[in-house]
Amino acid sequence: MSEEPEWITTEEATALTGYSPHYVRRLVRQQRVTAQKWSHVWMIDKRALVEYQQQMEALGRTKFSPKRGTEAPEAEAEA
Repeated sequence: MSEEPEWITTEEATALTGYSPHYVRRLVRQQRVTAQKWSHVWMIDKRALVEYQQQMEALGRTKFSPKRGTEAPEAEAEA
């Protein structure tokens, strides 16, 4: 049985992560985090947001690398 999401507002999400409100809304639009619109307010799944932030921190600067997910050229040269 899965846990019920803990919903937080965009404002709470920015305070929790340090992300800008614009960036949090972009994550929602791109469906990188689970969210629901309640009336005129976006509610974000706190667990999904924290998991996303942890994944991005683990990637560090490699998240910007066009070679991410491929073998390093040095490894291919040694083979």
